[in-house]
Amino acid sequence: MPETRLLTEFGIGTSLRRQDYTEAALRAVRDALWRNSINLAELFGARKEAMILDVEIGVARPDAVDVDEIKAAFPYGQPRIHVRQGGLDVPRPDAPPNVIANVAISVSLDLEPRQ
Repeated sequence: MPETRLLTEFGIGTSLRRQDYTEAALRAVRDALWRNSINLAELFGARKEAMILDVEIGVARPDAVDVDEIKAAFPYGQPRIHVRQGGLDVPRPDAPPNVIANVAISVSLDLEPRQ
């Protein structure tokens, strides 16, 4: 069955003092997930575990994100995490920069093509 993208949710997260890119990404994931209550799988007669979750994370330092920690944040579904250059580091005069992460989570299901 072909993967069919059904929706995309967006989130933003920050680490204001610790310059923690993983925490900023986690906050962005939670922002995208918990702002909405989507019963998408059930609408198609599928289990929540069948949802394919393509997670695009943008941060200034992609190598500083712990992908396993991000995956653990998902209560169900099959997350595929992709960390890319993006987000924003906001300079501060007397401290490390504030870190901003952006996230897009696209939800897909394997669906039979319509006849």
